[in-house]
Amino acid sequence: ITKGVKKLVADANTEIQTVPFDEAKALVGDKNVVFVDIRDVRELDRDGMIPGAFHAPRGMLEFWVDPDSPYHKDIFASGKRFLFYCASAWRSALATKAVQEMGLTPVGHIEGGFGGWKKSGGPVAERPKRK
Repeated sequence: ITKGVKKLVADANTEIQTVPFDEAKALVGDKNVVFVDIRDVRELDRDGMIPGAFHAPRGMLEFWVDPDSPYHKDIFASGKRFLFYCASAWRSALATKAVQEMGLTPVGHIEGGFGGWKKSGGPVAERPKRK
């Protein structure tokens, strides 16, 4: 390995916006902001998620963002601001960098991830059950 995950994350963090908890908490419920949870569904079931967040599994994210993909999700063409998060802000840093490189704007990720969010007193909801 010539460039490990810590270096990849550190490099991504120099190119993306990291949103502090207090600023992110103030955006919960803002109709112009979409919180995007990229964690595995088992993490959502176990730990909950930010109320109103959209779940986009990390493995599908680029496919869901790309309007030319057969897997595209309209939410990513909404023109809203997207704030990504994972458990500890590593996957979300890489995800934010990837979608930013794809041309999705405005984007950022939450400082410290969902673990830090919970510790900072951010609101948590259960994952909505599938219909």
